[in-house]
Amino acid sequence: MFLLRLAALVLASAAPAAFAQVDYPIYGTWSSGSKNVVTGAGFANPANLSFTYPPTTGVSYSFSSTGYYEIARYRFNGNGSQPNCITGVLNWVHGTYTLEANGSIVMVPFGDGYQQIQDPCAAVSNFIEMYNDTELYQSYQVFQDPIDGYKLHLFQFDGSPVAPQFQVSTTPNMLPTQALRNVTPPGAGAADIALVSTGAGAPRWEALGAGTVLASMLTVGMVLLAV
Repeated sequence: MFLLRLAALVLASAAPAAFAQVDYPIYGTWSSGSKNVVTGAGFANPANLSFTYPPTTGVSYSFSSTGYYEIARYRFNGNGSQPNCITGVLNWVHGTYTLEANGSIVMVPFGDGYQQIQDPCAAVSNFIEMYNDTELYQSYQVFQDPIDGYKLHLFQFDGSPVAPQFQVSTTPNMLPTQALRNVTPPGAGAADIALVSTGAGAPRWEALGAGTVLASMLTVGMVLLAV
């Protein structure tokens, strides 16, 4: 835990001196880079599990003052051993979030999140799979950019930074804050496993959620007790 906090402090200190850290709410919609990836109806359509492709990659997070969030992500993953096998991933998820007393953020999905993976070198080159990880962010900071305004820095559970995002709207641009299609609750049975396993063997990108971390800790604890 000490190392994670130390990493967050180091990353924060690396921010340009021209950016002044401010006490500013996280509410609204934020987008990285060229700001072409933005949450809301222009990115994902959960009803038919489709995406509208932005012209460039990026990430976007939206937070409401009432505890709802939405994330839109579009990225390419390189392959050092096979440079021509670049994987494209579009990812969408929404749910509820909690700002914890220690400064961390816990995001719990509604269960209707999904992602599209395109890999020209995989047995199945283009497929959709469900994405419903609980995500833990160690901390967040907001800086004042003298040119582009407020900038959000999010740090994942291990202290690694998410791409900096600029505020594109003070009100959250989100789809309705409820499950938008009929889904089987996570962990309900074999159907969940089969659905997630579609396209097995192809590289997949997903965050290591807090639920995965807790499950790993419980497993280690059980092993120690058995010794």
